[in-house]
Amino acid sequence: MSNDLVVVLTALNLEYQAVRERLRSPEPYRHPRGTRFEIGALPGGHGRVVLGLTGKGNQSSAVLAERAIQEFSPAALLFVGVAGALWDTPPLGDVVVATHVYAYHGGTSEDDGLKARPRVWEAAHEISQTAAHLARVGTWAPPGSAPGRPRPQAHLGAIAAGEIVQNSRISREADWIRQIYNDAVAIEMEGAGVAQAGHLSGSPVAIVRGISDRADGTKATEADRRWQPIAAANAAAFALELATELTEAEPPTMREDSVSGLPGNVNNTAHGSVGVQAGHVSGGTFHVALTSSEPEPVEISERISALREELAQERSSGRIDEETHDAASTELDIASKGIEEATPQGRKTSLLALKRLMGLLGDLASLATKVASLITSVKGLT
Repeated sequence: MSNDLVVVLTALNLEYQAVRERLRSPEPYRHPRGTRFEIGALPGGHGRVVLGLTGKGNQSSAVLAERAIQEFSPAALLFVGVAGALWDTPPLGDVVVATHVYAYHGGTSEDDGLKARPRVWEAAHEISQTAAHLARVGTWAPPGSAPGRPRPQAHLGAIAAGEIVQNSRISREADWIRQIYNDAVAIEMEGAGVAQAGHLSGSPVAIVRGISDRADGTKATEADRRWQPIAAANAAAFALELATELTEAEPPTMREDSVSGLPGNVNNTAHGSVGVQAGHVSGGTFHVALTSSEPEPVEISERISALREELAQERSSGRIDEETHDAASTELDIASKGIEEATPQGRKTSLLALKRLMGLLGDLASLATKVASLITSVKGLT
């Protein structure tokens, strides 16, 4: 995983340009399958952004999100653009960050009406926590869009993502959406696909939307054309501030800590994965000698084999279906082969396979925990 790199995807050229003009020195990058990206530095200079255009719709967004994750192994993937508000708030120009995304078109039609069968993806905890912090402090916000207008605000809430443009307050579907998904703040057409791609690939996803209309018949009006660039610019500003926070965050490590207020400060320093070998007290200081316990490729391969056996047991007991078992086995094969190669690219391939495996086994806590441990071990390989 590239801790200093995030992927930002947009559906529209207007949204793409709103992000691009904030990047430093963007340069083209062409995927072997023809997808064009640009890679630039974040405004503050720390961290990089891969910027791509998906076009409209959940399906194309899901495919290109998966492609970008496979190609770049980002610390996070952000989908940035405009959306309609389902209610009279938030104000036009404000930003909504998804706490969870509804794929609202899932349902079953019965004699007594349409019954909702949605899929829901929650935002990663770190994404939600960081977005909430930025929303509180407000330093991301550009000046108001017009004299006397307040600076835009950011809101955290549910977003509904479907397959059609929603532009009515009185249609049967509009009434159904507002009744069933009454906690949704905004509505759009790409978030569900991107959220699913992130889930299957084990990549954190943030959906950041600027409110450009009210999904009430005002799309494609003069007001909508005026608010779209404002909403896109505000979403881009928030997203890049979020990207900066995510790329600057250090993973939890053992580091030097001092405890004051005690007779003689205690200083504890550790680097990497370590074990205590011996210790003694001298004056007010406890000294320890540490030995390295870095993971070995052979050990990781053995753990992958053991996981494969547990996976087969879960299939035999009926706790996972055959399709999931086969997909998970394929990811284990890829991960094992990557470890055997003993190259940086091989380790990257293994990490991506294990992340996808985590998404497949998310409902089996015991196996998911072991996959998470394997991911940590592969990251620790030198």
